[in-house]
Amino acid sequence: MAWIVLVISGVLEAVWATALGRSEGFARLWPTVVFGVALLLSMVGLGYAMRTLPTGTSYAVWVGIGASLTVAFAMLTGSESASIAKGLLVVAIIGGVIGLKVLH
Repeated sequence: MAWIVLVISGVLEAVWATALGRSEGFARLWPTVVFGVALLLSMVGLGYAMRTLPTGTSYAVWVGIGASLTVAFAMLTGSESASIAKGLLVVAIIGGVIGLKVLH
């Protein structure tokens, strides 16, 4: 169960990071609201997962999922340039996350 919650929390990290960027310094209401809710839920989920999973592994997986999804979403929506190199680096992050899961 902790792994499932951790993955969902990682996805929520991507949501709050994207919303933070779209909030324009907290000047736009709805992106700011999405940021706050997603941040809270993401942190609660990370804390829950850390009850049973090692802190380092939990944090690395959480950040890896969030960072990968944030970059992938930005490239897909055109708000960030896409390249083969960036795609390969995102795949490397995902590979590291899977490796941490396998070694746990």
